[in-house]
Amino acid sequence: MFYLDFEEKLEKFDVEIQSLTKISKDTDIDIDKKIKDIEKKKQIELNRIYSNLSPWQIVKLARHPNRPKTINFINSLFREFTPLYGDRLYSEDNAIISGLAFLDNLPVVILGTEKGNDMNTRIKHNFGMAKPEGYRKSQRIMKLASKLNLPLICFVDTSGAYPGKDAEERGQAEAIALSMKVALNCETPCISIIIGEGGSGGAIALATSDIVIMLSNSIYSVISPEGCSSILWKSSNFAETASNSLKITAKDCLELKIIDQIIEEPIGGAHRHFEKVSSDLKGVILKSIEGLKLLTKDELIKKRNNRYLNYIV
Repeated sequence: MFYLDFEEKLEKFDVEIQSLTKISKDTDIDIDKKIKDIEKKKQIELNRIYSNLSPWQIVKLARHPNRPKTINFINSLFREFTPLYGDRLYSEDNAIISGLAFLDNLPVVILGTEKGNDMNTRIKHNFGMAKPEGYRKSQRIMKLASKLNLPLICFVDTSGAYPGKDAEERGQAEAIALSMKVALNCETPCISIIIGEGGSGGAIALATSDIVIMLSNSIYSVISPEGCSSILWKSSNFAETASNSLKITAKDCLELKIIDQIIEEPIGGAHRHFEKVSSDLKGVILKSIEGLKLLTKDELIKKRNNRYLNYIV
């Protein structure tokens, strides 16, 4: 388990529990009461920390290395996942996962940015930062969902699109903009879930949907706190100050009507309670699809377009 800087006491409690457990096994000494006392103190500390998280602490949770990624949710929520590859133009972009699957007995199309769970997979998936071919693959999958008339479910977890020179040379901005255009005209129910970071246009390309859901410890912003700090103060050292002003938390986004619903994570975060979060999310997705299926294709597209036009102030 990886512990964040504000979880130091939790780490100490866990180390103490592990040490006592080992002693108990090696010596047959009954120390259950001592362990229960420590677990009680740990729960009190968990409640204290997670009942009053600051925006900067939520940013850290959204980036937690043990936080469930897109592939984890695909494996948990869906069955018979069949991956689809390539943009049919340039290459395959591993930063974006796509495919067909069943949600219970309902066939669906899946799109998602994938960061990876360890150094090897993070490098493979380019830390979730997609290049133009990734967004053109997204467009292909969105069109496929329309053609097959299957609900499109998108998972968003990216700090933003890849900012490299090669991506710019291949039309990064155009690929993102066209992804948004294709999403706005998708003729099937579209649902997006922000499971970690939702950064800038790289996130909006997959979050242009009928319903946008956020996990409670995820973030959604036009720029990262570090990026904002670098622009305003010419240094990334003011990222915490920037995060307090950016309105990036799920609660902020719901109040601003940028998203539609929050999935509350249990005390301790999604990385400690993945099964519960996954189960709650599945119920919300199924309910959302059921409601969207009551609308005609024209009603879906009109409502979706009006939603994003209303963002303009």
